[in-house]
Amino acid sequence: MYTGLQHTHSGLAYLALAALILVIFWSLVGALSGREFQEKDRKIALIAFILCHVQLLVGLILYFVSPVGYELLSGGGAMSDAAARLTALEHPLINIVAIVLITIGYSRAKKLKSSTAKFRSIYMLYAVGLVLILSRIPWGNWLGN
Repeated sequence: MYTGLQHTHSGLAYLALAALILVIFWSLVGALSGREFQEKDRKIALIAFILCHVQLLVGLILYFVSPVGYELLSGGGAMSDAAARLTALEHPLINIVAIVLITIGYSRAKKLKSSTAKFRSIYMLYAVGLVLILSRIPWGNWLGN
């Protein structure tokens, strides 16, 4: 089960990152071109929103069943080791913050009236979320698998 969750979390990350990049550019072009925000724009943003939330859910499950997740914090030595701190604390915490920002961006866009404001809410908050996610990916573990 653990290995399957690892592969799911890793594979889904590619989809979530690609979807975020696509939505950011889609919304940026929409805002700059003055295009009217339509239902298809909301659905495109929703796809990235859902993929990020599923990724978070799989990651949280993996965190609690993994021997290198939650257990590292209870041992007490994780804070002195940079790799252990990234895995046990920084990666999950920063990615939760990123998903919260993505959620705020999507939710705000549904409530705003102007098309430009809707696009802006999506591309700005999704972009901040993407930067946060990219900053805390354990690249050595991810690319090494």
